[in-house]
Amino acid sequence: QVQLVESGGGLVQAGGSLRLSCVASGYSLRPNTMGWYRQAPGQKRELVATITSGGGTDYATSVLDRFTISRDNEKNTVYLQMNSLRPEDTAVYYCYAHYTGDYWGQGTQVTVSS
Repeated sequence: QVQLVESGGGLVQAGGSLRLSCVASGYSLRPNTMGWYRQAPGQKRELVATITSGGGTDYATSVLDRFTISRDNEKNTVYLQMNSLRPEDTAVYYCYAHYTGDYWGQGTQVTVSS
């Protein structure tokens, strides 16, 4: 059974930084795509960033030049470096992995105070 375990969320002041990590386990193959989505209260879950096993990336416009996604294929781990955080980045951040199907982590809270 695939498991995605996130870490690294927390409370930070505006302008600060956080780094999220997510480890995938329970499947013999490497995930095709890994990434991060987020959901703020009363909002739909939205894409933050994704990265393929070959290193191709995709970002939401709102996080361009502030967030960087990376992955370690040997460790089946994806990272999200978040810099210049804003109050509007406050949300629950969910790790995502695509194998033959889609899998999600339990979410980690990121709160940015003004």
